[in-house]
Amino acid sequence: MIKGSITALVTPFKDNRVDEKSFQSFIDWQIKNGTHGLVPCGTTGESATLTDAEHRRVIALCVEAAAGRVPVIAGAGSNETAVSKAYARHAKEEGADAILVVTPYYNKPNQEGIYQHFKAISESVDVPIVVYNIPGRSVVDITNETMGRLSKLPTVIGCKDATGDVGRVQGLIDRCGEDFIQLSGDDPSSLGHSAHGGKGAISVGSNIAPKAYSDMHEALLSGDFVKAKSLNAKLDRLHKDLFLCPSPAPAKYALSLMGKMEPTVRLPIVPCTDATQRAVEAAMERAGISL
Repeated sequence: MIKGSITALVTPFKDNRVDEKSFQSFIDWQIKNGTHGLVPCGTTGESATLTDAEHRRVIALCVEAAAGRVPVIAGAGSNETAVSKAYARHAKEEGADAILVVTPYYNKPNQEGIYQHFKAISESVDVPIVVYNIPGRSVVDITNETMGRLSKLPTVIGCKDATGDVGRVQGLIDRCGEDFIQLSGDDPSSLGHSAHGGKGAISVGSNIAPKAYSDMHEALLSGDFVKAKSLNAKLDRLHKDLFLCPSPAPAKYALSLMGKMEPTVRLPIVPCTDATQRAVEAAMERAGISL
């Protein structure tokens, strides 16, 4: 099942190429530390600057390394519907359990255009779709009414909500039903999102502290909000300070301190500043991460 702490995986680079060995080792470490699911080729994976061949290779590497131990929700988003359809077909061929499809960015479609985009993808390949709503990056927002329509498509199983508005959860339950999988896409609000009825989060912070995030979401799923609140307090600065500079530069810096990969990012993302580095180090210490 898709629930709990799902890591929006960073993509390691070395010599301007995907560092395949580090990536698969990182995935194995994530799973062994309790991560409930994996998202390759999302925003945090720098999908916007991966070549088509790299995108496809990263999905294949992730599915191979996961080896069926946890669900793989492959990034298949694009502002061009035909490209998303092609990525969706490829993800299914590689054995991904589901796909994550972001709202079309830059084009600024209206609600009908958004609906038709997802409908076309749904009709093109039989693979479960998680709709990714992130107006801060895509400019367009999916209304609750449109999400209700999308939930009626046979392959749409849930959504990742990165609006930070936990008040939407009940509105979507009313329109989409209890079985519609609602995932937070915003670490700082994931505690409240779960309290309102969410089933987990696609997380950036879990790249750095998979065990702590897994423990927090397991507490949330079991209804132990006292424990979850305590764990969330330790992770609070990590939730926020990984975004002091454009993501995923701070996350990759943290992982470089842990010996997991190089801190390399691709332009137009640049390495995080010294001030952000110090803040990230302090956030890691607060979260109990050994440097």
